[in-house]
Amino acid sequence: MPSSASSPGPAREGKTRRAIVKLLKTEGALDSSRLARHLRLTPMAVRQHLYALQREKLVSAEERPVPLGRPAKHWHLTPEANRLFPDAYAELTLALVGAVEKAFGPAGTQRVLESRCALQQAAYRARIPASASLEEKLRELARIRTEEGYMAEVAREGDAFLFVERHCPICAAANACQGFCATELDLFRAVLGKGARVERTEHIIAGDRRCVYRVTPSSSSPSRRSKTLDQSRRRVPQKRSSTAELRGDR
Repeated sequence: MPSSASSPGPAREGKTRRAIVKLLKTEGALDSSRLARHLRLTPMAVRQHLYALQREKLVSAEERPVPLGRPAKHWHLTPEANRLFPDAYAELTLALVGAVEKAFGPAGTQRVLESRCALQQAAYRARIPASASLEEKLRELARIRTEEGYMAEVAREGDAFLFVERHCPICAAANACQGFCATELDLFRAVLGKGARVERTEHIIAGDRRCVYRVTPSSSSPSRRSKTLDQSRRRVPQKRSSTAELRGDR
């Protein structure tokens, strides 16, 4: 039976709100009833937490029509909520990227990115056997990337796979230097091998909620959307502030 959580203490409130934020990050927009089922709380209790998160500008709601009755509110994270997830030392990374480009120019920055990619390839290949099946490679890659803060998972889509990353811990750096995203795509293609075609179909930097890569046998052709995403990068401003209660549990 769901609990009402009528008078929770601060620690319990923080835990519940962190759980709500994580669900919205992994599942996308949800209404209070679905959140309540996930959390085993009443919809009223969940709405109280949502309103508190809304006051902190961490969530926002949009109304969606339903077959009967009033439109339902679906809640989603705002850009402000990005600060609650690992950011891989965004300020330091941005400073270093700027310093490298100032000292060595664009060519020097590109060499640094290529060197970083080569080191990642070596580390990933040490854990992902070349003889493994494509699915085995993807699932181990998802484990590695999740350890690095990307919240990665693998799903089947017919004969292909979807490699999904729900968070980007280097988002600020990727916005400042588009080479991070280009070398990341090169990294996946190198690690998965010539037998797999990797195409990006959703991209956080382009304004999507997550990064998604469609991985198919190399005989398949890439989609038009993935070509467009690979060729253009739309910058999304990053906002940062502090919310100690929520940031404590990552």
